[in-house]
Amino acid sequence: MKLTFLGTGTSQGIPTIGCDCDVCLSQNSKDNRLRSSVIITQNDTSLLIDTGPDLRQQMLNNSILDIDAILYTHEHNDHVIGLDDIRPLYFRRRSNIPTYGLVRVLDEIKLRFSYMFGDSVYPGVAQIDTHAIHQDTESFKIEHITVTPIGVMHGNLPILGYRFGNIAYITDASSISEEQMKKLSNLEIVVVNALQRKEHHSHFTLEKALNFIETIGAKTGYLTHLSHLMGSHDNISLELPDHVHVAYDGLVISA
Repeated sequence: MKLTFLGTGTSQGIPTIGCDCDVCLSQNSKDNRLRSSVIITQNDTSLLIDTGPDLRQQMLNNSILDIDAILYTHEHNDHVIGLDDIRPLYFRRRSNIPTYGLVRVLDEIKLRFSYMFGDSVYPGVAQIDTHAIHQDTESFKIEHITVTPIGVMHGNLPILGYRFGNIAYITDASSISEEQMKKLSNLEIVVVNALQRKEHHSHFTLEKALNFIETIGAKTGYLTHLSHLMGSHDNISLELPDHVHVAYDGLVISA
């Protein structure tokens, strides 16, 4: 199974508009971060997690020609607003794209993209089939990949992370219950958000992300959803234990 990081930045991305900090001005391509998203592939199956505002560029950067389903973590703009950019993928496959998320998230998507649903479908738009899931939904298969939803708290907002075999992807987390943590045992790889060093009400800090990786006992950890306040890729890397790495756009990992 393979995971490709399409974006590893926060809602503002890096460089951030109007910022002249060292990270935003960095010439290291690993410090240029689009909004957070990944694609999971196994055999001929590809699952996209989130459709942020950089989706078009992410598809082009990674030569992605098809997806088999979309999984949503939550409804914030940096995770959903690029949905319309799946149109070329829909035109290629000529069948509705299965889309999974919390009922609340799917309802919000239907509201924001009303022209894609119901009697008001605009000619030429992409079509998706929505499937409601929640943190206690049992593991299910999409083609060749088994998906396990993980309940996560993003501040006061319940959202979802996902496990795929020996890989788990969790972003925008600030806490996870002990019951949901049980789903994260015996992982080869965990991807988790680390927004910044300073305490934040709705995101793991670097310290909390590292503690989380240790708590679940994952063999390898990757940090994503990084803000410019975290520092540069190279400087962050110097602070990490050997089994934890800073993710960057375009990185491909497998387990």
